[in-house]
Amino acid sequence: MGLILNLETATTNCSVCLAKDNRILASRENDTPNYSHSEQLHVFIQECLEETDFMMTDVDAVAVSKGPGSYTGLRIGVSAAKGLCYALDIPLIAIPTLKNIASQARDVQADYIIPVLDARRMEVYATIFDANLNEIRTTKAEIIDEHSFKEFYRDHTVHILGNGAEKIAATLKNPNISYNAAVQPSSKEMVSLAYEKYVLKEFEDVAYFEPYYLKDFILQTKKK
Repeated sequence: MGLILNLETATTNCSVCLAKDNRILASRENDTPNYSHSEQLHVFIQECLEETDFMMTDVDAVAVSKGPGSYTGLRIGVSAAKGLCYALDIPLIAIPTLKNIASQARDVQADYIIPVLDARRMEVYATIFDANLNEIRTTKAEIIDEHSFKEFYRDHTVHILGNGAEKIAATLKNPNISYNAAVQPSSKEMVSLAYEKYVLKEFEDVAYFEPYYLKDFILQTKKK
């Protein structure tokens, strides 16, 4: 049995779902700009278990969004996932946050899918996928200007989605580009990705796994 607890906390969306053999049994999520993950995450986990009459000891693996994304959000989700996996001696599965977003464009007709997360100012985190969601360019942080992604939309159609899409749309206006800024990563989109890794036994080292922050977290201090 593949009973997997999926945790998504990389953005403002605190999202939890329990899935068995690639089928969602219960889910909870709340997207709020207040980043209420620390208050809601464990409540959502317990509610999903209670709804399905499972106990935490029944769970076979925990899947967590690995980033990039919010430093605090990722830290909360990964800490919870690692704690559960360590205590229960079960596998940890890591899902790239931008692949989660890209999965929500399965029905979009475009040659390239570009999921983007807002990284403040005019910077985004972006990965490039082809129409079959095969990664063709790894994730990186980039500053958006009039030349961004030109090699992809010059002769092909491109769909850009995620909470960084709005700032890009204000800069790149081309008929080959479509946008969806409303998409957020969700634990429900992790289900098939996590189950595939579970079957293939693609697990993380619980002791050493860390979120993929991409950019170093810088503590801002007041100037004296």
